[in-house]
Amino acid sequence: MKLKGSGDKNRISSQYVAGVLGVGAVLLVILLIVLIPNIDKLTSKPQDTSSDGQTAAIDNTSQIPDDNQTSDNHVSSPSDLDFWDLYPEQPENNGKDDTIIDPVETPNTGEEDPSTDGKHTAVTLRDGSVEWVVISQYLPKNDYDYTGLVSKDDEMQYFVDGKQCSYFGIDISKYQDYIDFVKVKKAGIDFVMIRVGSRGYGTGQIMMDDYFYDNIKRATDAGLQVGVYFTSQAVTKAEAVEEANTVIVALDGYDITYPVVFDMGFVDNDSSRIEGLSREGKTDITKSFLDTIKAAGYTAMIHGDKEWLIKEIDMSKLTDYDVWLEQPQDLPDYPYKFSMWQYKINGSVDGVSGFVNLNISFVDYSEK
Repeated sequence: MKLKGSGDKNRISSQYVAGVLGVGAVLLVILLIVLIPNIDKLTSKPQDTSSDGQTAAIDNTSQIPDDNQTSDNHVSSPSDLDFWDLYPEQPENNGKDDTIIDPVETPNTGEEDPSTDGKHTAVTLRDGSVEWVVISQYLPKNDYDYTGLVSKDDEMQYFVDGKQCSYFGIDISKYQDYIDFVKVKKAGIDFVMIRVGSRGYGTGQIMMDDYFYDNIKRATDAGLQVGVYFTSQAVTKAEAVEEANTVIVALDGYDITYPVVFDMGFVDNDSSRIEGLSREGKTDITKSFLDTIKAAGYTAMIHGDKEWLIKEIDMSKLTDYDVWLEQPQDLPDYPYKFSMWQYKINGSVDGVSGFVNLNISFVDYSEK
């Protein structure tokens, strides 16, 4: 007895089997289509012939397809999809931090270091600050070889080719009180610079040094070479000439073998008459004094520290006159020519009670 619906079930089973076989056949055909064209690639190693005829393997990883290029017969392989070869190989960090820091390039401003370029000199100003000033190419430079400087018991000596070419001196005023010049001479002092007088920095009055006449007479009698200086606070050329004439009168009758010196400067811890003068004004006053002294037949000289000589007066207008440099240190760094150097302000010399300024002269003015 045939059950109702059994034919339908047999018909559905046959259709199902036929469908599975059909799908399988399609997949097999597709697989054959993919594999047959690439059998050579899967079974053989691509090679290249080098220029010397030998066979060399080709690195497939270096053949990266161009994304913009298409090929009808190209089939992607696993190596074609290896995109890691697109990135550069990173070096091993050997346990170090692998953070890469780009070096920062120091900006090149085009400016040289003034402390090392040889074109500047450092000037310490009154307020303690330091300014690098261009060295003038028009002023005569000093040519001393400082390897020839020798300090012996506070005496600075200068040698050239083994021969001493310097002279030992002190500068004095009433502040040294009474001086035994015979002992000073025996102590090896060659010359003495004696203060004639000064102009008051407040009153403007000219005053003679209390010990001038006594000092110049006894120093000369002791056989010392003698020069003099005047401390100026002139604010006009006329006052400078007045100061110079005062000195000339005071020197009458004395044998002056070393220079007559103009000494102008600011007053420590106080203001002075010359504060308002311009650099040009101070230069004109200096020249008026020196010209007057020179006209009287004496050797005229300028005294000053480095700041004064470089910043406060114009030495290009005073090149006819020698310089007495005040720079109490081991070696002077004043770049221009100078003939005398005050190198110590608290020295000691037999015959002088208390401290006294020590000087070296590179010129024997007694022979000029």
